[in-house]
Amino acid sequence: MLRLALAFFIIAIIAAIFGFGGIAAGAATIAKWLFFIFLILFVVALLAGALRGRAPR
Repeated sequence: MLRLALAFFIIAIIAAIFGFGGIAAGAATIAKWLFFIFLILFVVALLAGALRGRAPR
């Protein structure tokens, strides 16, 4: 998912360089949403791993 966010970010930068404002804004929005979804899933995975833990021997 982070790779998709990075890909859309690069597309947004390239589109902005060539003057395609609408495409750049759309790609940047998609990249931002994918990045925040990635962050939320990452935090959930960290919390799940911390709460699960390992049983003492």
